[in-house]
Amino acid sequence: MSFSKILIAVDSSEYSITAAKKGLELAHQLNAKVALLYVIDTAKTIGNADAGISQQEALIVMKKEAEQALEHLASYNGDNLVKLMPEGHPKEDIIKTAENWEADLIVMGTHGRTGLMNLLMGSVAEYVVERSKIPVLVVPSK
Repeated sequence: MSFSKILIAVDSSEYSITAAKKGLELAHQLNAKVALLYVIDTAKTIGNADAGISQQEALIVMKKEAEQALEHLASYNGDNLVKLMPEGHPKEDIIKTAENWEADLIVMGTHGRTGLMNLLMGSVAEYVVERSKIPVLVVPSK
């Protein structure tokens, strides 16, 4: 199987950045096009009325964080690179974006925090691996 379009799903966590670097390295070796995907999780844009932060302000902060993460990662390999920043739910939007962009491979990191399957992968990675029709490369945090 040949991989000519690789979707790398990221967030601003360290394990995600490690996975992205591996994905960019693989894409470079295969001379593949890359899409860096950072889904802005709308479930986390609730804001905090007590702290004076509105939902809109929380969304602006999250967009800025996403832009910074994508810019940082794009600096490793700017060739053949697309940056995508949809708003939604990471689990579903990673799969949907990979299908719409016609990716051959999804690369993502994992942290391994809770539960047996989550210990191995993480809930978002687990969801994507179980439901994606596109092959998924999960890069462990360690």
